Amino acid sequence: MANVAVIGAQWGDEGKGKVVDWLASRAEIVVRFQGGHNAGHTLVVGDQTYKLSLLPSGVVRGKLGIIGNGVVLDPQALLDEIAKVTAQGLKVSPENLKIAENVPLILPLHPALDKAREAARGGDKIGTTGRGIGPAYEDKVGRRSIRLCDLAEPETLSKKLDELLLHHNSLLRGLGATPFEKQPLLDALLALAPQLLPYGEAVWERLDAARAEGKRVLFEGAQAVMLDVDHGTYPYVTSSNTVAGNAAAGAGVGPDSIGLVLGIAKAYATRVGSGPFPSELHDEIGRRLGERGHEFGTVTGRPRRCGWFDAAMVRQAVKIGGVNGLVLTKIDVLDGLPELKICTGYRLDGAVVKHLPAAMRAQSRCEPIFETMEGWSGSCKGARSYAQLPAQAVKYVRRIEELVEAPVMMLSTSPDRDDTIALRDPFAG
Repeated sequence: MANVAVIGAQWGDEGKGKVVDWLASRAEIVVRFQGGHNAGHTLVVGDQTYKLSLLPSGVVRGKLGIIGNGVVLDPQALLDEIAKVTAQGLKVSPENLKIAENVPLILPLHPALDKAREAARGGDKIGTTGRGIGPAYEDKVGRRSIRLCDLAEPETLSKKLDELLLHHNSLLRGLGATPFEKQPLLDALLALAPQLLPYGEAVWERLDAARAEGKRVLFEGAQAVMLDVDHGTYPYVTSSNTVAGNAAAGAGVGPDSIGLVLGIAKAYATRVGSGPFPSELHDEIGRRLGERGHEFGTVTGRPRRCGWFDAAMVRQAVKIGGVNGLVLTKIDVLDGLPELKICTGYRLDGAVVKHLPAAMRAQSRCEPIFETMEGWSGSCKGARSYAQLPAQAVKYVRRIEELVEAPVMMLSTSPDRDDTIALRDPFAG
C-alpha cells in the first residue's frame, strides 16, 4: 500500500479537512508537516463539527497523529485546542499524539512582531493572521529558535532566550511596540514543559519503523501551493513551503516515502487576505458563491474572496506541487447557475500567458481569459457516484481535467464525509 500526501492546489481553504478525514479512516498515521495555527481544517462528523488548527486530522478518527518538525508550534494554542476537542468527546494524549522533539516553538513575542510589522505596512498589508508564523520561521532559519527539546534543559533555554530577545526587542522598539522581559517568558515556558514534553519524541524513528512495517501514512499539508513561500504569489504567501516535496523534510522521511500526491481544489476559487486573484468576482455571483459555500476562514473568520475556477493557476500548482490527481470539492455550490466560466489563461501587456508570473506587479496586471460553459439545473448535492451527477456537471469536471492536465480522482458533493465520489483508492498507489 502507498502513502498519500494531501496539499491545496489553490490558495488554501479548499475543503482539505473533509478529504483528509475521509483518507484518515484508511490510514494508520497522519502527519502535519508544515504551517502553524494559521491554518485550519473543519471536519464534520455526524452532528459534531471539529475545527482543527494544529492537531492532525487523524486524531478525530482515533489514528496516531504526528506534528512534524516542519511545523511551527504555539504551545498554548496546542493545549487550548486539545482542551477544546476533549470537551467535544475526543481523547488526545501522548498515546495518540506525537510531536517532533525538534519542532520550533512560537512564543508571545512572535505574534507581537507579526502585528507590529503589519501595522507598519499601512495600506500594503500582506494579510497575515498575526499569529507569529512568519517571525517563528525566520528564527528557525536564523538559528535562534526555541525548540520543544529545549524545554528539558533550563540552562539552554535561558541562554537561547537571551539571544532571541536581543534580536526581537530591537525590532519591536524600532516599530514602536513594547519589548519583552526575559523572566516572565522563561517562567511560562518552564511551566508548560511538563505538559508538552511527554508528547515529544524523535518522530523520524517512528515513521521509519512504520515504513518498515508497511503502515499507511497520510501527510497532511496546510495552506496551498499558490501560498508557497517560493512558488506562490510572493509576497502574499505563507512562510513555509506548502508543496508535497516539503513533506519529506517537514516530517523526517526520505522523498520516496511521500507516495501519491493529491491536490485539493474547489470547483470555483477563493482566497483569504491580500494578493492577486485574476478570476475574482465582485458581483452578485461572487456573493452567491460566498453565501452558498459558507466562505469564511476557519481560523480567521474573515470572508473569503470568491471567483471562477482558475484552471491556469491550478495547472501551475499541479506541475509545481507534483500533484498526481485532484480532489474537486464543493461542486454542489455551483448547482443552479445557468452559466459557468473557467479561467484558461491571462492577458498580460497584450500577450497571452498560461501561468501566473513571479513578479508582483506583473501578477496584478494579469487579466483572465474565460471559457464559458453551460450550467446545470439538477443537483450535485449528496451524489456518491458519477451516475447521480447532472450530465453537464460531468462535462464541467472533464473539462477541468483537460485544462489542468491531471485526473480528478475524488469529488466532494457536500460537507458530509460520506458524500464523496471516489474514482480511485489513493492508498492503492
